[in-house]
Amino acid sequence: MNQPKILVIGACGQVGTELVENLAERFGSDNVIASDIRDEASFQVKYLKLDVMDRAAVKKAVVDNKITEVYHLAALLSATAEKNPEFGWKLNMDGLFSVLDLAKDGLLKKVFWPSSIAVFGPTTPRNNTPQYTVIEPTTVYGISKFAGERWCQYYHDRYGVDVRSIRYPGLIGWKSLPGGGTTDYAVEIFHEALEHGKYTSFLSADTALPMMYMSDAIKATIEIMQAPSEKIKIRSSYNISAMSFNPDQIAKEIKKHIPNFEIDYNPDFRQDIANNWPASINDDEARLHWNWSSDFNLERLVKEMMDNLKSTIIVPQ
Repeated sequence: MNQPKILVIGACGQVGTELVENLAERFGSDNVIASDIRDEASFQVKYLKLDVMDRAAVKKAVVDNKITEVYHLAALLSATAEKNPEFGWKLNMDGLFSVLDLAKDGLLKKVFWPSSIAVFGPTTPRNNTPQYTVIEPTTVYGISKFAGERWCQYYHDRYGVDVRSIRYPGLIGWKSLPGGGTTDYAVEIFHEALEHGKYTSFLSADTALPMMYMSDAIKATIEIMQAPSEKIKIRSSYNISAMSFNPDQIAKEIKKHIPNFEIDYNPDFRQDIANNWPASINDDEARLHWNWSSDFNLERLVKEMMDNLKSTIIVPQ
């Protein structure tokens, strides 16, 4: 069976770092290319400096390297995009069109593009948020992701583009630092706990949000791309879920590993964003259509983060 030739755009981000590694293990390092806007990056696969808004450069990379599948991860995340809304919109939308148009023109067989729980807004049911519901995002990131979902569906329906997408919840991993999202506290808290024994959360103690360990996110990303096309019945974006928790709950779990750990709270502008997002997600369609299931709960997530970070950062004695 012919292996896909894969290009990961935005590979230096929180998801891309681990996705590239997993794709290389599965398909071989010769069949995966990482790209981002950095001049250089450390990957065990070929790396290209690539600006996804430069359509000619993206096309050249696809053609020259005989790429068949693109995982398009480049985006300006929720908190960062609020500081520069015009650029956030431009990057998130123009980048998507760069890739969708290549697929429309027959240069790509398959595209992955992530959406987000940021598409939901204050009118969306907060608990057990269903796949089909009221969607009125309040951030430029959420607006761009919702628009992207509709364009993905359109390109599939109109041009037959095999595009696949999932709505990522907050993602937690130890191999890279977060990139400017509203759920970043759930990664920062581990670093601060281990290095300083205390953390100031920018969200309030009871702000529950859907979360997922990075291993589950990578698993979902690869599984939806590997699923037979007829099983992908939603071409906008699938809800996926693993767990939901608030800062107080994760702090209590961390205290089991660091008994003297302290947390306090100083909510900032990201609190307003989080207040408009779901507290929990219903992902029945993903589980039914392509057999999605998560592996990590909060207890296991915290143990994995603590065990791995202890070996990668200097912990004061």
